[in-house]
Amino acid sequence: MSATTRDVLRARGLGRSFGRRWALRDCDLDVPAGRVVGLVGPNGAGKSTLLNLATGMLTPTEGTVEVCGGRPAENPGQLAKVGYVAQDTPVYSGLSVADHLRLGARLNPGWDDALARERIRRLGLDPGQRAGRLSGGQRAQLALTLGIAKRPELLVLDEPVAALDPLARREFLQDLMEAVAEQELSVVLSSHLVSDVERTCDHVIVLVDSRVRVAGDLDDLVARHHRLTGPRRDPAGLPPHVRVITESHTERQTTLVVRADGPLHDPAWTVGPLGLEDIVLAYLARPAHAVRDTRPTLEVLR
Repeated sequence: MSATTRDVLRARGLGRSFGRRWALRDCDLDVPAGRVVGLVGPNGAGKSTLLNLATGMLTPTEGTVEVCGGRPAENPGQLAKVGYVAQDTPVYSGLSVADHLRLGARLNPGWDDALARERIRRLGLDPGQRAGRLSGGQRAQLALTLGIAKRPELLVLDEPVAALDPLARREFLQDLMEAVAEQELSVVLSSHLVSDVERTCDHVIVLVDSRVRVAGDLDDLVARHHRLTGPRRDPAGLPPHVRVITESHTERQTTLVVRADGPLHDPAWTVGPLGLEDIVLAYLARPAHAVRDTRPTLEVLR
């Protein structure tokens, strides 16, 4: 399997088991380069396992994964291509901020010390302060600094703001977007907060039970998904370019969430817009058997 210039991360049949339990299985995924990609899904969907496989923290039980044109963590050069901020934004509590920067410089051949020190100065962090005495938001910013200053091709963030208060979360995401603009990074951001994904990302992947339910540019996803309401009727009569994601019926009314790859002309339906959160929730609510039925025609919008 060889990567294309369009994909910074590719997985085929990827799986990882822990004893008899599969944390991720039979996952096919394409992450386009040059984008800020939001990876969303419920707890247990396999998001963290996928990202740990992509960064080389775990090895696959089955299938393949390729990142930035190579196997994750296969050599120092490959390691240098990927920056990683884990869910608990790990730092060493007994080390000072300056110690972390020195450690980053020793471990990363492409380390940008001027960038790291300028970020620390701008954030108002005391270089002599021990990381264990920093606030949660400050620790997250220090971890982000370490990830950015290694000058990676791909920055992987596994729910880095999950434990932060709203102000710290906003500051972290604003700093992330500035770094993306300055360095032209590819980013994969895993989050269960769809509002953060909508604010930050331009491409979205919805992962449920290890399967990609839908993937595409955020603007295209919003433009092609609609809520249809009308008199109770069988949705089987919809045109072939309209795919039903979820449906509900009362005695008199039918409500559908659909993906439409063409115009909707039927006057019997009232067509309403959907936000990203509505779209994500619709795919999360889709019955499990629908995943199996639609797998050969994976819904990818590019």
